[in-house]
Amino acid sequence: MKWFDCRQALKVSRSFTNRRYACPVNVRFIQSKSMQEREILARYQAKLEEKARAEGLKNTTELKEKMKDEIDRKKKLLNKIDPLKELEDYERAEKLRAALEGKKGPKKDLGAIDPSSPEKPFKTLNSYVRVDKVKDLPADQISLIWRARFQMKERSLCAVVPGQSFDRLYKNARKYPTFVLPLLRDDAQVEQSDNSQPPMEMHFVQWAFVGPSTTHVLITSLAEYKLHKEYARPHTTIAFHSELKDSKDIVLMSGQVDKDAAVSLQDAQLLLLNLQRFYGGLGEESEISKERLRLVEQFNTGSANFDMEKFMQLAQSLEN
Repeated sequence: MKWFDCRQALKVSRSFTNRRYACPVNVRFIQSKSMQEREILARYQAKLEEKARAEGLKNTTELKEKMKDEIDRKKKLLNKIDPLKELEDYERAEKLRAALEGKKGPKKDLGAIDPSSPEKPFKTLNSYVRVDKVKDLPADQISLIWRARFQMKERSLCAVVPGQSFDRLYKNARKYPTFVLPLLRDDAQVEQSDNSQPPMEMHFVQWAFVGPSTTHVLITSLAEYKLHKEYARPHTTIAFHSELKDSKDIVLMSGQVDKDAAVSLQDAQLLLLNLQRFYGGLGEESEISKERLRLVEQFNTGSANFDMEKFMQLAQSLEN
């Protein structure tokens, strides 16, 4: 069951998948080793022989055999990829294609967070409702009160998350606290033929565990994250409040989209729906849900198996 079951979000989600998309660029890293190895051996042959004698070995062949495991370990470290670099290459290719097709340029930068500004205290559930008053109400009544609390607030998000769904999200987020999600760029859409293939814009996701019952999700455009790093200003901030999870089996979610961000409320809803899919919020038993979670793991570990094309396919699929 989808806990963020907003009609508007689902409508946008269907249109999202019915469109045609840019063909993903699968960036691969190809290395030619033989020539490099010969040059290195020729340059350092004397040093290798000296080290072999110091180790009590007959020659460099025995030295290489002795150090085989250590060499393999270092090769794996050197070949470890940076998924953000792969995404950067993908975005660069998409921006170039969009420029050649006469589409709009990058969106407005929200600017960096001032590192010298005092950190604001995070809001708990008591910041929104009197927990001592609502904790004795049935879960369905609490849900109505929670949704009404945000009904008139502009650019806000809210949801009531089943306890089991949140447990899966929380478990996976603890292990894999960062990820990226693609989003169809509205400013790149053009009224052309059915062959039009608008590019995708990447958004960086960070989980933050700020309190015993409060978990945040910060979503920033990947372009701004690359520019400002930890001081990048998120365009969407999500908070999960789990104070009532044990007693009512629900977690209350609130969110806000920055008023100056070039991201619509519908964009944020789509990102949130995909966040559920990749972090197991809709279940972890199906093969496609396992594939999504595997990509999250590969992204966080820097695995060379991270497949950009597969990532784009699973992000666009509504299958759970």
